[in-house]
Amino acid sequence: MMANGNKKVGGGAGGSGGGTTTACWSSSSYKAILVFIVPLVVVFGLISLLSPKSSNWVFISNYYLTGPSPNTSASNSSEIGASHDDVLGLRSTVVVMDMHSSTIEEVHSDDYVQNRSASPPLAVEEATPPPLEPIINGTNDEVPMNETDANSAMDNIPATRQKEYTNLGRLEGRLGRARVAIREARFANKTHDADYIPNGPMYWNANAFQRSYLEMEKRFKVFVYEEGEPPLFHNGPCKSIYSMEGNFIHEIEVNKQFRTRNPEEAHAYFLPYSVTMLVRFVYVRDSHDFSPIRQTVRDYVNIISTKYPYWNRSLAADHFTVACHDWGPETSNSDPYLRKNSIRGLCNANTSEGFNPTKDVSFPEINLQTGDTHGFLGGPSPRLRSILAFFAGGVHGPIRPILLEHWENKDMDMRVHQYLPKGVSYYDMMKKSKFCLCPSGYEVASPRVVEAIYTGCVPVLVSDHYVPPFSDVLNWKSFSVEVSVSDIPNLKKILTSISTRQYLKMQRRVIQVRKHFEVNSPPKRFDVFHMILHSIWLRRLNVRVHDDQ
Repeated sequence: MMANGNKKVGGGAGGSGGGTTTACWSSSSYKAILVFIVPLVVVFGLISLLSPKSSNWVFISNYYLTGPSPNTSASNSSEIGASHDDVLGLRSTVVVMDMHSSTIEEVHSDDYVQNRSASPPLAVEEATPPPLEPIINGTNDEVPMNETDANSAMDNIPATRQKEYTNLGRLEGRLGRARVAIREARFANKTHDADYIPNGPMYWNANAFQRSYLEMEKRFKVFVYEEGEPPLFHNGPCKSIYSMEGNFIHEIEVNKQFRTRNPEEAHAYFLPYSVTMLVRFVYVRDSHDFSPIRQTVRDYVNIISTKYPYWNRSLAADHFTVACHDWGPETSNSDPYLRKNSIRGLCNANTSEGFNPTKDVSFPEINLQTGDTHGFLGGPSPRLRSILAFFAGGVHGPIRPILLEHWENKDMDMRVHQYLPKGVSYYDMMKKSKFCLCPSGYEVASPRVVEAIYTGCVPVLVSDHYVPPFSDVLNWKSFSVEVSVSDIPNLKKILTSISTRQYLKMQRRVIQVRKHFEVNSPPKRFDVFHMILHSIWLRRLNVRVHDDQ
């Protein structure tokens, strides 16, 4: 039963006391006073750095990605980070270890009464430049620490804290070693893998991706909170446009490799609610009242934060959710830490609506009408694709009317339809086309992106503010075309300007990356389930949780 009490959400507040003195300074007196002020500033700065911290997690980096700002158009979204070779070699802030201008917006919990437990929430601290080597209890150590060193360090830890040190300090130390391995893999030879060896321009750095993936398989553990009952929790749609939401929930719950029943050995914690099911069973249709959904999520967070210490220990920074429903971002607004700190896996990865690639995960929207991909994969060779571009779909959202206005039934090379002629197969048309137009609807994500990849059709992303799935690993520019809404009138010109040679390369790369979007039951290595999990793993690598009790 949902609570009816009002919950106060605390915001950051601060102040300082002391009087101010007004004086007129001459040039000489100004120089003289600097002689006294500068040493004082240095001393107080050192005291501040060496004093005990009040927070319990830090971002290793808060770069977005080197490149355009979050509000860039779709035509630039894949180039984010393109000019920066980050330390770990993947084009994403989740793996950037450099710390120039690192700041984190604080979330204060002084007045926030929702998260009640024996371990009170702590403020989020601004990160300081950490070493790449393992961290023991939040202490920077310039020398790599092996297992023997970690054990000997226990001598300096009070007995009452040794268990915490072992479970959390060593866990973070091993994540530190994973970071080092990924960083060093950028210029190393690839590891032999009988299943798949990433290679080619589809990847920002294939070596780093392979090493990161192998480190994930070796180390990553997820604890799934068992609280909650179906249909709202531990359940989700598997035969709809929102199928990836239910598919992931199901697969992570039955997984024996990554799921752990011991929360003390987990790197990440999963809140297994389904936004689609909340909309179906909690939201009152046409009421325009989102409060029942918010209250349900608040109640769930209150339960797990009271029963377990992990939410409050990191202020949700090592917790994650997945949502393919359009209301996924809005649902995360139910709790301030869920929105600001947690890893949100979203199909609706819209930067203009708060999607933050430094911590959030974009995963693909896949319309599994039958529950699997049987019959959808594959298509003819490029020489048998006679249609330049194809789109068919209803008019909803602001972009599609523009597309239809300019191109519907106006050019035989541009097969743009609101409704397909009777007897014409949607998937057959995709298989006959070189390029498949994927305009956003009311939300930025579209299942047509994956449908195009499945059928070997080069996707054309027509959107603004969309972060394509797995952009931390995949270089979308190499196998797709990104077109801003303002360039819709120039679509044919843009597509025909792509040479045959370049098109053939792009089409071949579409076939190569398809394995990362395929749905398998049980999951197979490098498929969509593992790619979603890998994106979460990368974001977890970007956070260091430590204890300052």
